Amino acid sequence: MESIPDICKETSSVWTCPSDTVFYDASVIWGLIGPRRIFGNLGTYQNVNWFFLGGAIAPLLVWLATKTFPQQEWIKLINMPVLIGATGMMPPATAVNFTSWIIVGFLSGFVVYRYKPDWWQRHNYVLSGALDAGLAFMGVVLYLCLGLEEISIDWWGNNLDGCPLAHCPTTKGFEVQGCPVFT
Repeated sequence: MESIPDICKETSSVWTCPSDTVFYDASVIWGLIGPRRIFGNLGTYQNVNWFFLGGAIAPLLVWLATKTFPQQEWIKLINMPVLIGATGMMPPATAVNFTSWIIVGFLSGFVVYRYKPDWWQRHNYVLSGALDAGLAFMGVVLYLCLGLEEISIDWWGNNLDGCPLAHCPTTKGFEVQGCPVFT
């Protein structure tokens, strides 16, 4: 984190240090401004409330699908509260990270489990531990090799999903060449 210039400075984007301001933002929303002026009929985010309806309807759609297609046993395995809740707990990452998680999870949790259950039972726990340990090990190696020397690598895997304005500050009044100015 130290290799990112101005990561938590006032002049940087408000999106670069979210954990520092979450409690303050929540206290302002719920105590000072009020939920009606944020999520109610007076607020900017009133359409977010429709997601509560979507979350209530989603399990019913799965239930209807199991009744409509009783021969499809895999539909009964869909757990919408777990799927919706899990997406809320995913760390912020690029699409490259999500697709690799989905591919490995599908191959291990569906294909190998279905077609090689003995192999899955014997090796899946080791695979999970190996993936976790590999991530931690590579985090340490990258820090030691690149972080201590303040080396920055620019490649397709870290270009913030191709968003050219992701590095622009969103604080009012700050001007950076090539970025819009918020007033």
